This record gives sequence, C-alpha cells and structure tokens, in this order.
Amino acid sequence: MKVLPFTILVPDDKSVTSEHIQQPHFYPFLHRHDEWQITYIQEGEGTLIAGSDMHSFQPGDIFVIGAKLPHLFKSNPEYFLPDTKQYIKACSIYFNMDVRLAPIFNLPEMKLASAFLLKNKHGFKVPEHGADSLVSEIFSVHEASGMEVLLNFLKLMIGLSNLKDNVEPLCSDSYSSNVSENEGIRLSKIISYITENYSSQISLEDVANEACMTRQAFCRYFKKHTGHTFVSFLNEIRVTDACKTLISNQKTDCISNVAYRAGFSSITNFNRVFKSVIGQSPRVYVDKYSNISRSVY
Repeated sequence: MKVLPFTILVPDDKSVTSEHIQQPHFYPFLHRHDEWQITYIQEGEGTLIAGSDMHSFQPGDIFVIGAKLPHLFKSNPEYFLPDTKQYIKACSIYFNMDVRLAPIFNLPEMKLASAFLLKNKHGFKVPEHGADSLVSEIFSVHEASGMEVLLNFLKLMIGLSNLKDNVEPLCSDSYSSNVSENEGIRLSKIISYITENYSSQISLEDVANEACMTRQAFCRYFKKHTGHTFVSFLNEIRVTDACKTLISNQKTDCISNVAYRAGFSSITNFNRVFKSVIGQSPRVYVDKYSNISRSVY
C-alpha cells in the first residue's frame, strides 16, 4: 500500500481548517499530509495505524496526529458490508504550524505550546480524563468563523498543552516520518502485508520476500524504521486484535478460539505473549472488563 500524499484544501481566508463527517467508513488509504490533525471520534470503531504502531479507536477517543506521519483510521470489517447500518462520525481540525501559523507559534507566549507539540512530534492519544474538556474546544473551532476561529484554536492549544506528559504517544520516537517517498512506499507495503495477513502463519521469510530483501537485511531495516523487531510488531498486532474480540464477544467466544483466530498457534504461546504485551493474562483481562462493565451499567 502506497503512502498517498494528501492535500488539505486551505481556503484563502483561513489558517485553520476543519471538517465534520458522517459516512459508512473512514478514508481507506494510508496517507500523510503537512498539517497536524486533531480528530474526535463520535461514532465508529476500528484500528488507527500511525507510523509503525496500531491503536484501537472507539467513540469518545481524541487523537492528535503529527505532521507528515503516515496514518489510516481502519474501520472494522463490518463497516464495509453491503447492507451494513454501521457508520462513522468524526470532527477533525487541521493546522500547519510551519507555514501560515508560523508567526503565531514563534511568539514568546506560544513557547510552551510549541515545545509540547515538538516533544510529541508524531502525535498522541488524549487520555480519557482529558478528552471531555477538549471536545467542546474542537467543536468551537469547527463552528466558528472569522477571528473567532483563531481565538478558539488558541484555547484548544492551551487545553492540549495542559495535558503535559499525560499522553500516549502514537508511535516510537525512533520512527522517522521524514522518509523518502520510495522508502515510505516500501515501509507501508511491509506494514500493510503484516496487518492484512497476521491471522495466518506468516513468517519472517514471508515478509522479507514481500520486501524483496534477505532476512538479515529486512531485520535491520525494519528495526531501524519502526523500533520493533518483526516478531514484536506481529505479536502486538495479534494481541490488539485479540483484545477487541475478547471484549466484544466475551460471552460467545472461548479464549482459545480467540487466540487461534488472531494467528497464535498455541494457547500457551498466546497466554505468554498476551501477558508480556498487556501485563496480565487474557482471563484476568476479560474478568476486569466484565467487572467494569457491570459497575457502569
């Protein structure tokens, strides 16, 4: 899958742009653009691919995506079914701190906001406790006009900066979003191959062949550009998929079925890998989620 360059159309009378969408699924292609992107998920579930990492998304989530970072909001398979009644709904803000907004971000009063964004250059997920207060700020930017757009945008920047270190990075610091177009295409092809085939018994040899590399060259290349080994990346994708299935089908699916469908060859290996990634066993994970659900409802 090629990383598509995506042009955000910026009207002559705006420095900050926004959109509010409701449609069957998200834009289905891995892409990147020069603008930072702040997206509030109102409706829809799936997986966000950001650089070399993956994150589940659901209603209520807010993601800040760094400039030039390849990304894709990958809606769950049910959103693409012919007769589906599923749909996604989201509000996004786009801004370029190096072009039209550069004079503002270079002001002394914006020093903290600029430093915060540069520190989190690949972007981050807003923690749940901070999301509620930012939703209204996002919509205030989207619904404003004239000078109010800029005033409300500055309030949004203050809200984001106040999160400080309480954010979850979207991908490793070692990931480079400034790769050449050819390197971007190659890396995206590798990641796409893994994300499309992780439930099968794919091997290092399979992926190296897909990348037209020897095994040794592929291992060095993949580690350099993603910060992951092939096995650790594959395991995280499989565990992410298993978590979603365990939560959504906890009454109808046994853990062993979930493990095999996610691509694990044995329940023993699944339990070991799951605990190393999540920090607890699949059974404890499901029980914890069930207890939280009962306390809420």
